[in-house]
Amino acid sequence: MISFAALHHAGTPLLLPNAWDHASAVALAAQGFPAIGTTSLGVAAAAGLADGTAATWDETLLLAQRLGKGPYLVSVDAEGGFSNDPGEVGEFARDLAAAGAAGINLEDGRDDGTLTPTAVHAAKIEAVKAAAPDLFVNARTDTYWLGGREAETSRRLDAYRQAGADGVFVPGLSDLAGIASLVKRLDIPLNILYSPTGPSVAQLGEVGVARVSLGSLLFRVALGAAVDTAVDIQAGRPVTGRAPTYAEVQGLTPDHPRR
Repeated sequence: MISFAALHHAGTPLLLPNAWDHASAVALAAQGFPAIGTTSLGVAAAAGLADGTAATWDETLLLAQRLGKGPYLVSVDAEGGFSNDPGEVGEFARDLAAAGAAGINLEDGRDDGTLTPTAVHAAKIEAVKAAAPDLFVNARTDTYWLGGREAETSRRLDAYRQAGADGVFVPGLSDLAGIASLVKRLDIPLNILYSPTGPSVAQLGEVGVARVSLGSLLFRVALGAAVDTAVDIQAGRPVTGRAPTYAEVQGLTPDHPRR
């Protein structure tokens, strides 16, 4: 199997769809996606927990253990590492690597709308690389996502790269000129979050982006489709859109019961 790092090509980005459970990951992989990410929002919401609050250590690790055995590569969205202690973040990364994960996404945004101090986030990255050297660290900065901190972007990314990050992620940055400028000053892959109202994957590739993540988009679309379908049935309207059959969903598990 090709390495996760090798899938990051400037000009021909890795399109990384993000799953929230075993079924969604396997269904996406069946469509030919060589790597699957997880979405912290989807994992948290499915468990009845809030995203970004370091509440889903167990749920995230359990999902990684389920997906890490599959014939596809997995990158795990681990919020800020579920701890402010770099040692604990390194411990979590070691568990992810043991589960078969190929990558980890670590963000510096906090649930109170602030950013983790640069030195603290860099220490987390160093701890991950020390604990799990082969785990691809995608270091995310929320300078654009939270707004008002855009000027810090380059300084933070430089610190994260020096700490050992294998790639960097700037969600909220959607201006092609700004993305192109950032690509030129980076010597590691840049990850951009896809937006339905932003540049296409092809356009992002043209300016040198190496990875495009779908984030929580697929989970939110699926949730919206489920609610819309129930409302349409209640209103007597026909059901639209394709729904996998019972057998198709059962087939997503390796040892499904027969009926």
